Amino acid sequence: MDNHLRTLRAQAQWTQADLAQRLGVSRQAVNALETGKHDPSLDLAYRISVVF
Repeated sequence: MDNHLRTLRAQAQWTQADLAQRLGVSRQAVNALETGKHDPSLDLAYRISVVF
């Protein structure tokens, strides 16, 4: 599955820190998700879907 998190964040004109705050995670966690180093948990995937 393609990861479009960075594109969605950029369209919203949010920094990684902005998105992290909205999701309740660290900026480093957002970076790891965007670069594909980690996959989101089911709970975090749901929170991402709610934000976007």
